Amino acid sequence: MKMKLLYSLFFLILAAFTSVSYSQELNCNVQVSAQKIQGSNRQVFINMQKDIFEFMNNTVWTNMVISYAERIDCNILINLTDQLSADEFRGTIQVQLRRPVYNTTYNTTMLNFIDNNFQFRYVEFQPLEFDPATHRSNLVSVLAYYAYIIIGIDADSFAPEGGTEFFQIAEKIVNNAQNAPELGWKPYDGSRNRNRYWLVKNILDKEYAGVRRFLYDYHINGLDRMESRAAEARTNIVESLRLVQETWRKKPDPYMYFLQIILDAKSDEIVNIFSEAFPEEKGRVVEILTEIDPANKAKYQKIISTD
Repeated sequence: MKMKLLYSLFFLILAAFTSVSYSQELNCNVQVSAQKIQGSNRQVFINMQKDIFEFMNNTVWTNMVISYAERIDCNILINLTDQLSADEFRGTIQVQLRRPVYNTTYNTTMLNFIDNNFQFRYVEFQPLEFDPATHRSNLVSVLAYYAYIIIGIDADSFAPEGGTEFFQIAEKIVNNAQNAPELGWKPYDGSRNRNRYWLVKNILDKEYAGVRRFLYDYHINGLDRMESRAAEARTNIVESLRLVQETWRKKPDPYMYFLQIILDAKSDEIVNIFSEAFPEEKGRVVEILTEIDPANKAKYQKIISTD
């Protein structure tokens, strides 16, 4: 009888561990490159990479309960160009986000851009701790800001404006940093309105609602159906691009930073998708793309050249 009780207890404990859910939302690869910094203690960069990795992957960013397999795949690539003092550094941070496509092994790129305004202090063995109510560390604030941008963009691709609450936290991080000496947080930092302030402002601006709806329609009604209903999926993607076209024509911001980031991430994929389309459909999509993304006109012309 005791043996049966022990076995029952064992299986209850096992079940509890095997059914546990994880709250860490990110599966974030982190790379810190300091090749341009000479004559420095290289161990500090190894420790920096380790601390940032643990911060991004071990922080509980939301109240969502998700499984290990559902974590969001992303990359943070930090390229350090200057060491300003023993514990102060300057460089760039590249943010990449991928999303799995339903019923395939394909992962679609959703973000891939570089923030050039990245200066911070890093002290070895000092914990990185995020407090949403205050700006204490530029390193922590920048990392937390992009964590919420990543989570928000991913959520938008699964539900219409599903990422709003996460973007609002990113906006709060921006507001907390308005008195910070480092660049990237204020409206006038950087050139052509391309910084952290303008990115989240664009995202939460109702005039950009078409771009956020595009993120949902393009993925749920487009890519996620491509394996089983390719022609229908392409038609839906064309319709989703019309939402972006409407936003472009309204010109809510002369620099359209958020829109350009999304198009930069998607342009190569869209070319590949429509290279297999019917000639009429190719013509429609190229007309839209060359209007909303004229800088990549030559790239989009490849769609037609595959006829």
